[in-house]
Amino acid sequence: MTTVHIRQSTTVSFNRLVAALINFDPGSREIFANGHGHWVMVNVRGDTWTGVTEGSSGKLWERLRCDWSELNVVRLTTIDSNVWRPESGWVYSLIPRADGGTDIDLVVVRKGRSMRGRFRAALMAVTGKPILGRDLRKSLRAIEQSRSQEAQKGGVSASGTSP
Repeated sequence: MTTVHIRQSTTVSFNRLVAALINFDPGSREIFANGHGHWVMVNVRGDTWTGVTEGSSGKLWERLRCDWSELNVVRLTTIDSNVWRPESGWVYSLIPRADGGTDIDLVVVRKGRSMRGRFRAALMAVTGKPILGRDLRKSLRAIEQSRSQEAQKGGVSASGTSP
């Protein structure tokens, strides 16, 4: 089992970050996609959770339960996958800052199910922190950029709230 722990600060507001993490509408997951041919299908929605299946053109897929019922935590738990065991997942612990930004404590756990999964978990043990950290920073920049574009159109103020 591989565990990667990343801490990151951002100017993205707590509410905007949670909204981005739990948004599985078409096109919205491009912010968090880390490869070509990435797709997401919503299977079921509840008040504080969503069941989704994510995959890639490399024939990797993962069924996840995204849960935001716990205060300041967004948890994506692997339910089924052709690569990862159910002990796998992502936990975003989010701490709102006084300046309007957010501190992120991300823990990614991967336990391989297949040979491909075990290989990917071993690779993640070596390269996971820099790659996942880079991907997180890229996603945060995309969220910040979308906020700036909406502000220019008059939809959202620079502080991230509607007029």
